[in-house]
Amino acid sequence: MEKRSPQLWLVAGLVLSSINLTAQSAKQPLPGTALSGGGQHSIVQSTPLSGVVSAKTSTERWANKLVRLEARNPGLPEVNVIKDAKLAEKWSTAARPLPPASPKAVLPVVGTNMEGNWSVQQTPPDNSMAISNGGWIVSVNNDEIVYAQSSGTLTYAAFWADFFQGQGLFANIYDPKVLYDSQADRFFMTVLHGSEASNSILLLCFSQTNNPTDGWNIYQLSGNPLNNNCWFDYPSIGVSNNEVYLTGNLFTSGNNQFNQVVIFQVTKSTGYNGSNLNWQYWYNLSADITPFTIVPASWGQSGNYGPGILFMSSASGGDNRYIAWELTNDLGSNPSLNAYTVNVPSYSPAADAQQPNNPDLLDNGDCRILGAFYLNQTLHCIHHGDVGSGWNGLIYTRINVTNLQATQSEFGAPGVVDISYPQFTSFSGGTSDPSVMVAYLQSSTQIYPEVRVVNCDANMNWGPSALVKAGETHVDFLQGEERWGDYTGMARRHNASNPEVWLAACYGANVTGQLNNTYKTWIAEITGSSSSVEEEEEDARTVLYPVPAIDLFTLELNITERAQHTMQLIDAEGAVVKVLYQGFPAMGRNQLSFNRGQLAPGTYSLVVSTPQKRIAHETLVVQ
Repeated sequence: MEKRSPQLWLVAGLVLSSINLTAQSAKQPLPGTALSGGGQHSIVQSTPLSGVVSAKTSTERWANKLVRLEARNPGLPEVNVIKDAKLAEKWSTAARPLPPASPKAVLPVVGTNMEGNWSVQQTPPDNSMAISNGGWIVSVNNDEIVYAQSSGTLTYAAFWADFFQGQGLFANIYDPKVLYDSQADRFFMTVLHGSEASNSILLLCFSQTNNPTDGWNIYQLSGNPLNNNCWFDYPSIGVSNNEVYLTGNLFTSGNNQFNQVVIFQVTKSTGYNGSNLNWQYWYNLSADITPFTIVPASWGQSGNYGPGILFMSSASGGDNRYIAWELTNDLGSNPSLNAYTVNVPSYSPAADAQQPNNPDLLDNGDCRILGAFYLNQTLHCIHHGDVGSGWNGLIYTRINVTNLQATQSEFGAPGVVDISYPQFTSFSGGTSDPSVMVAYLQSSTQIYPEVRVVNCDANMNWGPSALVKAGETHVDFLQGEERWGDYTGMARRHNASNPEVWLAACYGANVTGQLNNTYKTWIAEITGSSSSVEEEEEDARTVLYPVPAIDLFTLELNITERAQHTMQLIDAEGAVVKVLYQGFPAMGRNQLSFNRGQLAPGTYSLVVSTPQKRIAHETLVVQ
C-alpha cells in the first residue's frame, strides 16, 4: 500500500453549511394482519460523540491487523449441510446456457473505472461504496477506506487501524458499510470492531460535510446490547427522512452460534452535527421463519421516505417465503415493528463455486437477502441461490406493498458458471419504471473470479451482461476453502441527467510486492440507454442468414439514421465475444458478414444498437 498512502492527494470540495431537508416521500403501510411477535425495543438512549477522524488527521501508517489463515465458518450448520450435499450433483451436470437476452433491456456500458481497495490483510473483501451528488466516491472493504472522484482520481487511502487512530480501538476492524444520504447531502458509514462480547463495538460514522475529506463524527455503541455474551456481525444500513438504521446478527462468544437479529434505530441529524446521538435497538424479532440478516429498504432514487422504514429478510437455508418488516414510526413517536409473510417460489442455497488452477472452492454463503430498496409502492430485493443442479445464480423479486404479491425472476447459467453476491440499484429516469442494474461476481473452472453487471428491465427480462473487470488469477488467501464476497457495493448517482450507477467489487488479482492470489477492488461507472427506449421492427430492418451457418454469417440491415452503430456478438453467458463493427455506416441497406469458424459451437446473440436505441437482436446457432 505504500505507493498510494503517503502525501494524500486531498482535493477541496464544495461544502454545504446546512442539510437539505427536501425530497421526502411517505411510507406505504403494509396491508393485512401482521404476524404475531414482531419485536421489542429498548429504552431510548443517548451517546456522546466519541471523536472525529479525517483524511487530515489519519497520518500514521502502521497498517496493523491480526488475521486468521483458516476461514471462520460464517453460516448456520444446517445451511452447510445443504450446500455440501449439492456438490456431487453440481459437478455432474452438463452446461445449460442463459435464456436469450431481452432486446428491450439495457446493454450496460462501462464508463470511468479505476483500481480501488486492496485485500492484503483480510478476506472476504466485504465491499461497499457510495457516491455523492458532487461526485465524491467512498469505497470500503475489510482492509481499508478509499476516497475517489468520479473523474477517476484516487485521492486517499487508509487502513482501518490508521483511519480510526486515537479512538482507543485495538481489536480487528472490519465489515464496513457506507451510504450517501441524498436528502441530507452527507455520508453515513458503519464499521465493526472486535469479535467477542467483551470488545464488540459498532462504529457509527457521520460525515461532517458532503466532502468525506472534511472528516467524520464517530460514535461507539456496544455490539453486545443485550449483555447476553454476544458479538455483532453481518451489518446492513439504511436511511429514511429522519433516521439511519443498522441491522446485524448476534453470535454467542466462544462457540460463535447464531443468537438473533437486532436493529438499531438512530436519529441522524444529531450524528451529522456532532451532538449526542439518540437511539434504541430492537430485539426478539419473531416471525414464521427465523431471519438471518434483515436488510433496510431505503428509497430507491433521490430523497428518502418515512416516518420509519421497511425491511426485508429471507431464510438462510431456503424456504418459500420472505418476511417484510415495517417499522411504523420514528424514534420517540411510539413506533412498532410488524412482520408480514410474502409468498415466493422455493429457494435454497447452492453448492460452493470453483475457480481455475486451484482446488479451493469459493464460499457462496447462503440465501440471505443482500440488497433491498423501496420505490413507487414496490419493494425490491435480491440475493443468490440455487438456480439449477446446485449452481448459484441471482434471484430478484419485486413485491407490491398494497397486496404483498411477489414477482420473481432468476438469472444464471447452471453447468457453466456460478453467479454470486449481487447488489443492485434502480436504473431508470423516473419512479414509475422499476428497471434495475445488478452487479455480481462470477467464477468457474474456466473463469477467474471476475466482476460483471446486467440489467433487468421493467418486465423483469434480463439483458446481456457486460464484463466490468476480468479476474487475473485464482484466489488462494486461506488454507482451504476461500471466502468470497460477502458483499458487492453498488450505488446510484442521484443527480445524473441519465441513469448512472457506480460499483465496487472484488476480483482475483496479485498485489505486486504484497500478496499473490488475493482480491483487488474495481470501481466503475455504469451507464446505458433507458429501458423504455424505442425498438424498431427487427424483421423489417434486419435479415440474418443462414441459421445455422456452416461457413459465413451474413446480416443485412437498413440504416435509417446518421448515428454511431455498434454491432457485437454476445455468448450464452452474456459476455461480449467480439465487437464486429463500431462506427457510422452509410444510410440505406448494409451487409455485415463474418466467419462462423471463429466461434465455438453454441448459441450466440448478434446485437446492433445506437446510443439511443436497440436496433436488432438476432440469435445465432453455431453447430
